[in-house]
Amino acid sequence: MTGLRRNLEHRVNRLLEVFPVVMLLGARQAGKTTLSRRVRPDWRYVDLENAADHDLVTRDYDFFFREHPRHVIIDEAQEDPRLFRQLRGVVDAARSESGRFLLTGSSSRDLLREAGDSLAGRIAIVEVGTLKVNEIAELPLPPFYRLLEHELTRETLKDIRALDCRVPDVIPYFLRGSYPEPTLMDDDFARDAWMENYFRTYVDRDIRKLFPRLDAVRYRRFAGMLSSLSGTIVNRAQLGRSVDVSEVTIRDYLDIADKTFFWRMVPSFRDARSRSVLKMPKGLVRDSGVVHYLAGVDSRDKLLRHPQVGQNFESFVIEEIIKGLQAAGVAGWDYYYFRTRNGAEVDLVLQGRFGLLPIEIKLGRQTGLKQLAGLQQFIARHDLPFGIVVNNSEQVRMLSDTIVQMPAGCL
Repeated sequence: MTGLRRNLEHRVNRLLEVFPVVMLLGARQAGKTTLSRRVRPDWRYVDLENAADHDLVTRDYDFFFREHPRHVIIDEAQEDPRLFRQLRGVVDAARSESGRFLLTGSSSRDLLREAGDSLAGRIAIVEVGTLKVNEIAELPLPPFYRLLEHELTRETLKDIRALDCRVPDVIPYFLRGSYPEPTLMDDDFARDAWMENYFRTYVDRDIRKLFPRLDAVRYRRFAGMLSSLSGTIVNRAQLGRSVDVSEVTIRDYLDIADKTFFWRMVPSFRDARSRSVLKMPKGLVRDSGVVHYLAGVDSRDKLLRHPQVGQNFESFVIEEIIKGLQAAGVAGWDYYYFRTRNGAEVDLVLQGRFGLLPIEIKLGRQTGLKQLAGLQQFIARHDLPFGIVVNNSEQVRMLSDTIVQMPAGCL
Protein backbone atom coordinates (compact mmCIF):
# COMPACT_ATOMS: atom_id res chain seq x y z
CA MET A 1 0.00 0.00 0.00
CA THR A 2 2.72 2.45 0.96
CA GLY A 3 6.42 2.42 1.67
CA LEU A 4 6.11 4.95 4.50
CA ARG A 5 7.65 3.93 7.79
CA ARG A 6 5.20 3.56 10.65
CA ASN A 7 5.84 4.85 14.14
CA LEU A 8 4.62 1.53 15.56
CA GLU A 9 7.34 -0.59 13.93
CA HIS A 10 9.66 -0.38 16.94
CA ARG A 11 6.89 -1.20 19.40
CA VAL A 12 5.71 -4.22 17.40
CA ASN A 13 9.26 -5.53 17.16
CA ARG A 14 9.75 -5.16 20.91
CA LEU A 15 6.50 -6.95 21.70
CA LEU A 16 7.42 -9.84 19.40
CA GLU A 17 10.52 -10.29 21.53
CA VAL A 18 8.31 -10.80 24.59
CA PHE A 19 5.04 -12.42 23.49
CA PRO A 20 4.33 -15.54 21.39
CA VAL A 21 1.48 -13.72 19.62
CA VAL A 22 1.04 -10.07 18.68
CA MET A 23 -2.19 -8.83 17.11
CA LEU A 24 -2.56 -5.57 15.18
CA LEU A 25 -6.09 -4.28 15.56
CA GLY A 26 -7.67 -1.38 13.68
CA ALA A 27 -9.90 -0.11 10.92
CA ARG A 28 -9.78 -1.55 7.43
CA GLN A 29 -7.27 0.13 5.13
CA ALA A 30 -5.38 1.67 8.07
CA GLY A 31 -2.20 -0.16 7.06
CA LYS A 32 -2.18 -3.23 9.35
CA THR A 33 -1.21 -5.68 6.60
CA THR A 34 1.54 -3.42 5.29
CA LEU A 35 2.92 -2.94 8.79
CA SER A 36 2.90 -6.67 9.54
CA ARG A 37 4.70 -7.57 6.33
CA ARG A 38 7.18 -4.74 6.81
CA VAL A 39 8.27 -5.83 10.29
CA ARG A 40 8.38 -9.53 9.31
CA PRO A 41 8.90 -9.67 5.52
CA ASP A 42 10.25 -13.23 5.55
CA TRP A 43 7.38 -14.83 7.49
CA ARG A 44 4.73 -17.05 5.94
CA TYR A 45 1.67 -14.93 5.09
CA VAL A 46 -1.94 -16.16 4.99
CA ASP A 47 -5.05 -14.05 4.47
CA LEU A 48 -8.23 -15.50 5.96
CA GLU A 49 -10.36 -13.38 3.62
CA ASN A 50 -8.80 -15.36 0.77
CA ALA A 51 -10.84 -18.56 0.31
CA ALA A 52 -7.82 -20.74 -0.46
CA ASP A 53 -5.85 -19.49 2.56
CA HIS A 54 -8.91 -19.81 4.82
CA ASP A 55 -9.37 -23.41 3.74
CA LEU A 56 -5.67 -24.14 4.13
CA VAL A 57 -5.73 -23.07 7.79
CA THR A 58 -9.16 -24.22 8.95
CA ARG A 59 -9.68 -27.58 7.27
CA ASP A 60 -7.04 -29.18 9.52
CA TYR A 61 -5.58 -26.92 12.21
CA ASP A 62 -3.26 -29.61 13.56
CA PHE A 63 -1.72 -30.17 10.15
CA PHE A 64 -1.31 -26.46 9.37
CA PHE A 65 0.32 -25.57 12.69
CA ARG A 66 2.55 -28.66 12.61
CA GLU A 67 3.78 -27.48 9.22
CA HIS A 68 3.97 -23.82 10.36
CA PRO A 69 4.51 -23.74 14.14
CA ARG A 70 6.09 -20.29 14.11
CA HIS A 71 6.84 -17.22 11.98
CA VAL A 72 3.36 -16.87 10.46
CA ILE A 73 1.37 -13.71 9.68
CA ILE A 74 -2.38 -14.40 9.80
CA ASP A 75 -4.28 -11.53 8.21
CA GLU A 76 -7.94 -10.72 9.03
CA ALA A 77 -8.06 -13.08 11.99
CA GLN A 78 -11.68 -12.16 12.75
CA GLU A 79 -12.72 -14.34 9.79
CA ASP A 80 -12.17 -17.46 11.91
CA PRO A 81 -13.52 -17.22 15.50
CA ARG A 82 -12.04 -20.64 16.33
CA LEU A 83 -8.50 -19.52 15.53
CA PHE A 84 -7.67 -18.19 18.99
CA ARG A 85 -8.65 -21.40 20.76
CA GLN A 86 -6.51 -23.37 18.32
CA LEU A 87 -3.57 -21.03 18.82
CA ARG A 88 -3.69 -21.51 22.58
CA GLY A 89 -2.71 -25.16 22.32
CA VAL A 90 -0.03 -24.40 19.72
CA VAL A 91 1.50 -21.65 21.89
CA ASP A 92 1.35 -23.69 25.09
CA ALA A 93 3.25 -26.55 23.45
CA ALA A 94 6.30 -24.23 23.50
CA ARG A 95 5.21 -21.65 26.06
CA SER A 96 8.59 -19.98 26.54
CA GLU A 97 9.06 -19.24 22.84
CA SER A 98 8.26 -15.67 21.77
CA GLY A 99 7.74 -14.10 18.35
CA ARG A 100 5.76 -16.92 16.75
CA PHE A 101 2.60 -15.40 15.27
CA LEU A 102 1.62 -11.94 14.05
CA LEU A 103 -2.12 -11.44 13.57
CA THR A 104 -4.18 -8.61 12.15
CA GLY A 105 -7.83 -7.96 12.86
CA SER A 106 -10.44 -5.50 11.65
CA SER A 107 -13.90 -4.71 12.96
CA SER A 108 -15.40 -7.48 15.05
CA ARG A 109 -17.70 -7.71 18.04
CA ASP A 110 -15.99 -10.83 19.36
CA LEU A 111 -12.36 -10.35 18.37
CA LEU A 112 -11.04 -8.83 21.60
CA ARG A 113 -13.12 -11.14 23.77
CA GLU A 114 -11.94 -14.25 21.92
CA ALA A 115 -8.32 -13.12 22.04
CA GLY A 116 -8.51 -12.25 25.74
CA ASP A 117 -10.34 -15.41 26.77
CA SER A 118 -8.22 -17.84 24.77
CA LEU A 119 -4.77 -16.20 24.77
CA ALA A 120 -4.63 -14.29 28.04
CA GLY A 121 -1.00 -13.70 28.96
CA ARG A 122 0.13 -14.98 25.58
CA ILE A 123 -0.91 -12.12 23.29
CA ALA A 124 -0.12 -8.41 23.02
CA ILE A 125 -2.68 -6.25 21.22
CA VAL A 126 -1.59 -3.11 19.36
CA GLU A 127 -4.12 -0.65 17.97
CA VAL A 128 -3.06 0.56 14.54
CA GLY A 129 -4.55 3.91 13.65
CA THR A 130 -4.37 5.69 10.34
CA LEU A 131 -1.21 7.58 9.40
CA LYS A 132 0.12 10.21 11.76
CA VAL A 133 1.26 13.54 10.29
CA ASN A 134 4.94 12.83 10.87
CA GLU A 135 4.61 9.53 8.97
CA ILE A 136 3.06 11.23 5.95
CA ALA A 137 5.79 13.90 6.08
CA GLU A 138 8.41 11.11 6.44
CA LEU A 139 9.71 12.48 9.73
CA PRO A 140 10.49 10.68 13.01
CA LEU A 141 7.96 10.64 15.83
CA PRO A 142 8.06 14.09 17.49
CA PRO A 143 10.08 14.21 20.73
CA PHE A 144 7.10 15.65 22.65
CA TYR A 145 5.91 12.14 23.52
CA ARG A 146 9.17 11.23 25.22
CA LEU A 147 8.40 13.91 27.80
CA LEU A 148 5.39 11.87 28.91
CA GLU A 149 7.58 8.95 29.97
CA HIS A 150 8.33 10.82 33.20
CA GLU A 151 6.48 12.86 35.80
CA LEU A 152 5.61 16.33 34.52
CA THR A 153 7.11 19.18 36.54
CA ARG A 154 7.97 22.82 36.06
CA GLU A 155 11.31 21.63 34.70
CA THR A 156 9.46 19.90 31.84
CA LEU A 157 8.54 23.33 30.49
CA LYS A 158 12.18 23.89 29.52
CA ASP A 159 12.09 20.77 27.37
CA ILE A 160 8.78 21.78 25.79
CA ARG A 161 10.08 25.24 24.96
CA ALA A 162 13.07 23.64 23.23
CA LEU A 163 10.92 21.47 20.94
CA ASP A 164 11.60 21.73 17.21
CA CYS A 165 8.32 21.81 15.26
CA ARG A 166 9.22 20.37 11.88
CA VAL A 167 5.77 20.54 10.26
CA PRO A 168 5.05 24.25 9.69
CA ASP A 169 1.51 23.79 8.36
CA VAL A 170 -0.78 20.92 9.40
CA ILE A 171 -3.87 22.18 7.56
CA PRO A 172 -3.24 20.09 4.38
CA TYR A 173 -2.98 16.96 6.55
CA PHE A 174 -6.12 17.97 8.45
CA LEU A 175 -7.97 18.42 5.16
CA ARG A 176 -6.98 15.12 3.56
CA GLY A 177 -7.13 12.89 6.61
CA SER A 178 -4.80 9.98 7.12
CA TYR A 179 -5.95 6.76 5.48
CA PRO A 180 -2.81 5.73 3.59
CA GLU A 181 -4.17 5.28 0.07
CA PRO A 182 -6.21 8.49 -0.39
CA THR A 183 -3.74 10.54 1.61
CA LEU A 184 -1.02 9.83 -0.93
CA MET A 185 -3.21 10.37 -4.00
CA ASP A 186 -2.63 13.54 -6.04
CA ASP A 187 -5.87 13.15 -7.98
CA ASP A 188 -8.92 14.67 -6.21
CA PHE A 189 -11.33 12.55 -8.26
CA ALA A 190 -9.50 9.34 -7.31
CA ARG A 191 -9.42 10.37 -3.65
CA ASP A 192 -13.16 11.11 -3.59
CA ALA A 193 -13.88 7.82 -5.35
CA TRP A 194 -11.82 5.97 -2.75
CA MET A 195 -13.67 7.68 0.10
CA GLU A 196 -17.07 6.94 -1.43
CA ASN A 197 -16.20 3.29 -1.89
CA TYR A 198 -14.69 3.03 1.59
CA PHE A 199 -17.74 4.49 3.30
CA ARG A 200 -20.11 2.29 1.29
CA THR A 201 -18.00 -0.81 2.02
CA TYR A 202 -17.88 0.04 5.73
CA VAL A 203 -21.70 0.09 5.92
CA ASP A 204 -22.70 -2.45 3.28
CA ARG A 205 -20.09 -5.11 3.95
CA ASP A 206 -18.49 -4.78 7.39
CA ILE A 207 -21.54 -3.62 9.32
CA ARG A 208 -23.95 -5.98 7.52
CA LYS A 209 -21.59 -8.88 8.16
CA LEU A 210 -21.13 -8.12 11.85
CA PHE A 211 -24.72 -7.11 12.52
CA PRO A 212 -26.92 -8.84 9.91
CA ARG A 213 -30.18 -7.69 11.54
CA LEU A 214 -29.14 -4.04 11.57
CA ASP A 215 -31.06 -1.59 9.38
CA ALA A 216 -28.18 -0.61 7.08
CA VAL A 217 -30.07 2.32 5.55
CA ARG A 218 -30.67 3.95 8.93
CA TYR A 219 -27.13 3.17 10.10
CA ARG A 220 -25.70 4.78 6.94
CA ARG A 221 -27.75 7.91 7.67
CA PHE A 222 -26.59 7.82 11.30
CA ALA A 223 -22.91 7.47 10.33
CA GLY A 224 -23.23 10.37 7.92
CA MET A 225 -24.77 12.55 10.61
CA LEU A 226 -21.90 11.78 12.99
CA SER A 227 -19.61 13.73 10.69
CA SER A 228 -21.38 16.93 11.77
CA LEU A 229 -21.19 15.96 15.45
CA SER A 230 -17.48 15.19 15.71
CA GLY A 231 -16.02 16.82 18.81
CA THR A 232 -19.37 17.27 20.56
CA ILE A 233 -21.48 15.67 23.27
CA VAL A 234 -24.09 13.73 21.33
CA ASN A 235 -27.73 14.25 22.26
CA ARG A 236 -28.95 10.70 21.75
CA ALA A 237 -32.63 11.58 21.88
CA GLN A 238 -32.27 14.30 19.26
CA LEU A 239 -30.11 12.12 17.03
CA GLY A 240 -32.64 9.30 17.38
CA ARG A 241 -35.43 11.58 16.16
CA SER A 242 -33.32 12.60 13.17
CA VAL A 243 -32.57 9.01 12.20
CA ASP A 244 -36.07 7.82 13.19
CA VAL A 245 -34.90 5.25 15.74
CA SER A 246 -35.12 5.01 19.52
CA GLU A 247 -32.58 6.45 21.94
CA VAL A 248 -31.64 2.88 22.89
CA THR A 249 -30.89 2.12 19.24
CA ILE A 250 -28.72 5.25 18.98
CA ARG A 251 -26.78 4.06 22.00
CA ASP A 252 -26.21 0.74 20.24
CA TYR A 253 -25.24 2.54 17.01
CA LEU A 254 -22.67 4.65 18.87
CA ASP A 255 -21.21 1.52 20.43
CA ILE A 256 -20.98 -0.13 17.01
CA ALA A 257 -19.31 2.96 15.49
CA ASP A 258 -16.80 3.01 18.34
CA LYS A 259 -15.96 -0.68 18.17
CA THR A 260 -15.51 -0.55 14.39
CA PHE A 261 -12.98 2.31 14.66
CA PHE A 262 -15.19 4.87 12.91
CA TRP A 263 -15.99 6.86 16.06
CA ARG A 264 -14.09 7.41 19.29
CA MET A 265 -15.87 7.87 22.60
CA VAL A 266 -14.04 10.29 24.91
CA PRO A 267 -15.21 9.90 28.53
CA SER A 268 -15.74 12.76 30.95
CA PHE A 269 -13.02 13.50 33.50
CA ARG A 270 -14.52 13.36 36.97
CA ASP A 271 -13.05 13.70 40.43
CA ALA A 272 -14.08 14.92 43.87
CA ARG A 273 -12.87 18.46 43.13
CA SER A 274 -15.34 18.97 40.27
CA ARG A 275 -18.91 18.54 41.50
CA SER A 276 -20.73 20.18 38.58
CA VAL A 277 -18.99 18.28 35.80
CA LEU A 278 -20.99 16.90 32.87
CA LYS A 279 -20.92 13.11 32.87
CA MET A 280 -21.90 12.31 29.29
CA PRO A 281 -19.06 11.30 26.94
CA LYS A 282 -18.28 13.26 23.83
CA GLY A 283 -17.21 11.67 20.59
CA LEU A 284 -15.29 12.24 17.40
CA VAL A 285 -14.99 10.73 13.96
CA ARG A 286 -11.50 9.29 13.93
CA ASP A 287 -10.43 10.39 10.47
CA SER A 288 -10.75 14.02 9.40
CA GLY A 289 -10.64 13.04 5.72
CA VAL A 290 -13.86 11.04 6.14
CA VAL A 291 -15.48 14.00 7.93
CA HIS A 292 -14.53 16.38 5.13
CA TYR A 293 -15.61 13.98 2.40
CA LEU A 294 -19.06 13.54 3.97
CA ALA A 295 -19.33 17.33 4.41
CA GLY A 296 -18.30 18.05 0.81
CA VAL A 297 -15.16 19.91 1.90
CA ASP A 298 -12.47 19.44 -0.75
CA SER A 299 -10.27 22.56 -0.58
CA ARG A 300 -8.42 24.63 1.99
CA ASP A 301 -10.73 27.58 1.38
CA LYS A 302 -13.89 25.52 1.94
CA LEU A 303 -12.31 23.95 5.00
CA LEU A 304 -11.48 27.21 6.73
CA ARG A 305 -14.95 28.61 5.93
CA HIS A 306 -16.79 25.55 7.23
CA PRO A 307 -18.90 26.32 10.32
CA GLN A 308 -17.58 23.27 12.18
CA VAL A 309 -13.92 23.65 11.31
CA GLY A 310 -12.97 24.43 14.92
CA GLN A 311 -14.53 21.33 16.45
CA ASN A 312 -13.22 19.18 13.58
CA PHE A 313 -9.69 20.51 14.13
CA GLU A 314 -10.03 19.65 17.81
CA SER A 315 -10.93 16.06 16.85
CA PHE A 316 -7.98 15.89 14.45
CA VAL A 317 -5.49 17.02 17.11
CA ILE A 318 -6.90 14.63 19.72
CA GLU A 319 -6.39 11.73 17.31
CA GLU A 320 -2.84 12.92 16.56
CA ILE A 321 -2.01 12.93 20.27
CA ILE A 322 -3.54 9.52 20.92
CA LYS A 323 -1.67 8.00 17.96
CA GLY A 324 1.55 9.57 19.23
CA LEU A 325 1.12 8.13 22.72
CA GLN A 326 0.32 4.69 21.31
CA ALA A 327 3.38 4.77 19.06
CA ALA A 328 5.71 5.98 21.81
CA GLY A 329 4.64 3.11 24.05
CA VAL A 330 3.90 5.39 27.01
CA ALA A 331 2.60 3.11 29.77
CA GLY A 332 -0.47 3.52 31.93
CA TRP A 333 -2.30 6.48 30.39
CA ASP A 334 -5.84 7.40 29.46
CA TYR A 335 -7.71 10.31 27.90
CA TYR A 336 -10.76 12.39 28.86
CA TYR A 337 -12.44 15.70 28.25
CA PHE A 338 -13.63 18.09 30.97
CA ARG A 339 -16.71 20.30 31.02
CA THR A 340 -18.80 21.73 33.83
CA ARG A 341 -22.42 22.81 33.80
CA ASN A 342 -21.14 26.39 34.09
CA GLY A 343 -19.32 26.07 30.76
CA ALA A 344 -15.73 25.64 31.96
CA GLU A 345 -14.07 23.28 29.51
CA VAL A 346 -10.80 21.54 28.64
CA ASP A 347 -10.74 19.76 25.29
CA LEU A 348 -8.41 16.92 26.31
CA VAL A 349 -7.14 15.72 29.68
CA LEU A 350 -4.37 13.13 29.66
CA GLN A 351 -3.84 11.12 32.84
CA GLY A 352 -1.03 8.68 33.47
CA ARG A 353 2.14 8.02 35.38
CA PHE A 354 3.28 11.44 34.21
CA GLY A 355 0.39 13.03 36.14
CA LEU A 356 -2.42 15.15 34.71
CA LEU A 357 -1.95 17.15 31.53
CA PRO A 358 -4.81 19.42 30.38
CA ILE A 359 -4.75 20.46 26.71
CA GLU A 360 -6.88 23.10 25.02
CA ILE A 361 -7.07 23.07 21.20
CA LYS A 362 -7.64 26.14 19.03
CA LEU A 363 -7.64 26.50 15.25
CA GLY A 364 -6.19 30.01 15.06
CA ARG A 365 -2.64 31.27 15.14
CA GLN A 366 -3.08 33.40 18.25
CA THR A 367 -4.90 32.44 21.45
CA GLY A 368 -5.66 34.99 24.14
CA LEU A 369 -5.84 34.14 27.82
CA LYS A 370 -9.53 35.10 27.87
CA GLN A 371 -10.14 32.06 25.64
CA LEU A 372 -8.37 29.82 28.14
CA ALA A 373 -10.34 30.47 31.33
CA GLY A 374 -11.39 26.81 31.61
CA LEU A 375 -7.81 25.64 31.21
CA GLN A 376 -6.56 28.12 33.81
CA GLN A 377 -9.22 27.03 36.30
CA PHE A 378 -8.42 23.35 35.77
CA ILE A 379 -4.69 23.94 36.33
CA ALA A 380 -5.36 25.89 39.53
CA ARG A 381 -8.00 23.47 40.87
CA HIS A 382 -5.68 20.48 40.46
CA ASP A 383 -2.47 22.31 41.40
CA LEU A 384 -0.73 21.33 38.15
CA PRO A 385 2.67 22.59 36.98
CA PHE A 386 1.28 23.66 33.59
CA GLY A 387 -1.21 23.10 30.79
CA ILE A 388 -0.86 23.27 27.01
CA VAL A 389 -2.75 25.10 24.30
CA VAL A 390 -2.30 23.60 20.82
CA ASN A 391 -2.95 25.93 17.89
CA ASN A 392 -1.57 26.89 14.46
CA SER A 393 1.03 29.31 15.73
CA GLU A 394 4.62 29.25 14.52
CA GLN A 395 6.55 28.77 17.75
CA VAL A 396 6.43 27.37 21.24
CA ARG A 397 6.10 30.11 23.83
CA MET A 398 4.68 30.79 27.26
CA LEU A 399 1.27 32.51 27.30
CA SER A 400 1.29 32.74 31.09
CA ASP A 401 3.24 31.30 33.98
CA THR A 402 1.35 28.01 33.70
CA ILE A 403 0.21 27.82 30.05
CA VAL A 404 2.52 27.00 27.17
CA GLN A 405 1.52 27.42 23.54
CA MET A 406 2.50 24.60 21.21
CA PRO A 407 2.05 24.60 17.41
CA ALA A 408 0.14 21.57 16.14
CA GLY A 409 3.20 20.78 14.01
CA CYS A 410 5.04 19.78 17.20
CA LEU A 411 2.69 16.84 17.67
